[in-house]
Amino acid sequence: QVLLVESGGGLVQTGGSLRLSCVPAAKLFNINAMGWYRQYPGKARELVAQSTSGGRKTYADSVTGRFSVSMDNAENTVYLQMNDLKPEDTAVYYCHASARGGDYWGQGTQVTVSS
Repeated sequence: QVLLVESGGGLVQTGGSLRLSCVPAAKLFNINAMGWYRQYPGKARELVAQSTSGGRKTYADSVTGRFSVSMDNAENTVYLQMNDLKPEDTAVYYCHASARGGDYWGQGTQVTVSS
């Protein structure tokens, strides 16, 4: 199973910005979509933002206007630009890809926003 490798998480103050990056450890084929989910302690994982290979983007209501997802089809890479971060954005963020073979996930990167 191909692992997605995330980077860019960390600690930031309210109103700050972070950029998450995700690249597969091995090439994926026939990627339908790549994106980001997040998980709060004791809660189910939820979609934050996703881009299809055709460029269609979906955002959670809570991040619309603040976060931006982008996908590099040639490099199988997906980014999440997070601006105007809030304490409620504190969570573990997971990269996800839907491709030939099924669904692929990263191990998660912690994002912490201090008030």
